Amino acid sequence: MKPLGDRVIIRVLEVETKTESGIFLASSTKERPSEGTVIAVGPGKLCDNGERVAPEVRVGDTVMFSKYAGTEFKIDGIDHLIISEKDILAVL
Repeated sequence: MKPLGDRVIIRVLEVETKTESGIFLASSTKERPSEGTVIAVGPGKLCDNGERVAPEVRVGDTVMFSKYAGTEFKIDGIDHLIISEKDILAVL
């Protein structure tokens, strides 16, 4: 799968279901994950003058992104997210 423009596909990291003290959390109390690994990057944003701005993230980077950004989908039962590069907050 190859994203278009400045979009990035991220494999979402699993949220811990157990606290440090050993208590298991119910699925309804889980927060939406905000970290993941970049698995595909588009060619970059196309400017009005026709030039492309190269993406700042690379395949394999672990990133933090906005909680409610992007579109979720599954590949082979694994959660993925496709987002615009501007919704990535940091490379970890």
